[in-house]
Amino acid sequence: MTAAQRPHSMTAFGRGESGEARRWTVELRSVNHRFCDVRVKMPREYVILEDRIKKEISSVFARGHIEVLVSLAGGRAQGGRARVNLELAGQYLACLDQLQRSFDLEGRPSLAMLAALPDVIREDEEDESLDEVWAEIREAVAGAVSACLTMRADEGQSLKAELLTRLAGFEATVTTIGQAIPGLVAQREAALKERLALLLAGVDLDPTRLAQEVAIMADRYDVTEELVRLQSHIQQFRSFMNLAEPVGRRLDFLLQEFLREINTMASKINDTDITHKAVELKNEVEKIREQVQNLE
Repeated sequence: MTAAQRPHSMTAFGRGESGEARRWTVELRSVNHRFCDVRVKMPREYVILEDRIKKEISSVFARGHIEVLVSLAGGRAQGGRARVNLELAGQYLACLDQLQRSFDLEGRPSLAMLAALPDVIREDEEDESLDEVWAEIREAVAGAVSACLTMRADEGQSLKAELLTRLAGFEATVTTIGQAIPGLVAQREAALKERLALLLAGVDLDPTRLAQEVAIMADRYDVTEELVRLQSHIQQFRSFMNLAEPVGRRLDFLLQEFLREINTMASKINDTDITHKAVELKNEVEKIREQVQNLE
């Protein structure tokens, strides 16, 4: 069993069958989960094979809560022989004779009556080979896993398309903020110079020192570093989406870094328009994160 094209969604269903005289059916239902959590339900007499099923599935899926339902139609392998339990039949007959004497009943117990009593005649089942049973179940498991992988891959590609579309909108907003920052910083610098000029009117202050102080104060509003890091995170997000391996956890961590840079940027710039755009960015990150939660 091999993994199909990435990324994969963790939400999927798969079904597989095997056998003829007796038919095994395996159904997989997968939903999102932080780890690979496999739960198996199967006929009690074959529960010894549960660990093999879990190992088989865990070798393919990296994450997801996976419920496995194993069912059997046709019963155990044929080939047993009917046997009479003479000792038990004798005990039944003695009990019936005792009832007949105790209550003065007419007649004698018949053959049909004895044969109908529990376990007088039973079929001894031959021992089954677990390896043969496992070969049958494994075939059905492989079919279910293959179908589940196909659905995971299809859902994953749909999620990828949606995430990249949202990411493009997010990047466009970041670019708009980046284009507005130089003008905003220049306005803040001019306003600071004007304020200082009024406050320091008549005070003999070195113009160079004044310019330095204004530059330092204006630099506090410069979010170029945060914007550069956001652009870097965006490119990293795209590169992760093209990896042929599970990326859900890495994307989730990266989105936390998105939020960190957005919050820092919003705290630096006390501007209504930029604040509104920062709120838009945070909302978009949360929407992206909801979808990323479904990726393996």
